[in-house]
Amino acid sequence: MTRPHLLILGGTGEAAALARGAQARFGESLTVTTALAGRTRHPGPIAGEVRIGGFGGAAGLAAYMMGHEIDRLIDATHPFAAEISRAARLAAGRTGVPRLSLRRPPWRRHPLDRWIEVDSLEAAALLVGRIGRRAWLTVGANSIAAFAPATGVRFVVRLIDSPREPLPLRFYEVVTGRGPFSLVEERHLLERHAIDVLVCKASGGAATEAKLIAARELSLPVIMVRRPPAEPGPSVETVEAALDWIDGLDRAPQAKRIS
Repeated sequence: MTRPHLLILGGTGEAAALARGAQARFGESLTVTTALAGRTRHPGPIAGEVRIGGFGGAAGLAAYMMGHEIDRLIDATHPFAAEISRAARLAAGRTGVPRLSLRRPPWRRHPLDRWIEVDSLEAAALLVGRIGRRAWLTVGANSIAAFAPATGVRFVVRLIDSPREPLPLRFYEVVTGRGPFSLVEERHLLERHAIDVLVCKASGGAATEAKLIAARELSLPVIMVRRPPAEPGPSVETVEAALDWIDGLDRAPQAKRIS
């Protein structure tokens, strides 16, 4: 009998934890493959098999799933990875493969937070120069270009990897690091660079929440880019719940795939 094959769309701490958890709970009775986009040069260790690179949209993902006999799919990508999440929904619908979204819980606003919520990176870029002069930018390498038009602002940009080419910003300094970050670290960064405004995405999760607490303690404004709408379909917020979903598939009739 062929072992079930789980494909995890990853690139997050939750995805790595899910791969570890699946290996620990199901062992050799389940094949686990985690797909990474390849944006990080040195991803951390991941249990099971790893695939690096894009799929070429929903059609490419569906073809991969059929070719590799994927029979369960968990989208554990970043909350702002809207394109791959849409491709996952369409590919699962085309192949008949059960799909689950593992969505990290959003951050909850504290009464003392000075959040200014906006709907896009472009809106954040228009606003940042009106709010402060030294901005801490934590939006990810692929989103920095949106801030190129911002004037009168010196950016401190945190990235996982050092950029291979100059960033499209007038004045900036790069700091590198991989979460989770402690409150002491985040407070030190804010004070050392004399930051007067933080710009981030509403990513959620514990790994980078300390920067919001540090900004709150220093009464700093935070320009918060709202999450894009989530794809419809079943979802959970914890790795344990995702593992239970996998377990439940073994007890339920499987939908036939469309060839």
